[in-house]
Amino acid sequence: MKGSHFNFIIDIAAFAGFVFLTTTGVLLRYLLPPGSGRFATIWGLDRHQWGTVHFWVSVLFFGILALHLLLHWRWIIGFLKGRVKDGSVLRLGLGLVGALTLIAFAAAPLIAPIEISGISGKQLHALNNGILTIRGNMTLMELEQSTGVPVDYLLKRLHLPLATSKNAKLGQLSKKYNFTIADVRKVVIDYQE
Repeated sequence: MKGSHFNFIIDIAAFAGFVFLTTTGVLLRYLLPPGSGRFATIWGLDRHQWGTVHFWVSVLFFGILALHLLLHWRWIIGFLKGRVKDGSVLRLGLGLVGALTLIAFAAAPLIAPIEISGISGKQLHALNNGILTIRGNMTLMELEQSTGVPVDYLLKRLHLPLATSKNAKLGQLSKKYNFTIADVRKVVIDYQE
């Protein structure tokens, strides 16, 4: 296969990766917005599963773009060097500074510390002990087992009927009785004071 044909295939793959990345991003932002949980699906995939697809498409897209840059490396170096004349060193230096700045901006969120704001000391303690990892697919009984908070206490504080099944899932209950998983976390933290 000629180099130009290979470049063309890489360029088409990069464009397809960009289209898929944009499509899954729009899908996550507008069609399956935060809070849609496991109740809304497209092609049998919920928001979290589409998020996984979005991540892997981005990894593939990144790999294709890295290959594209490698294939054009001589052209990039030639462009940065240009004709030998006054200012060639300056142009090469600015190109390197620009590339390093771009890499630094891209890497900054990955190495930045995680900040937790708007959380009390007892909530931070609960977070460190895994209490705040309450999910909508948990049942009331599973919540009692993982946190030690009795189901009866949960029913009372969440204003649920006393006849509610202990096998009812929090996500389904939250939709029916208008509370959030954050409300459940607060109830658990308040119980453990």
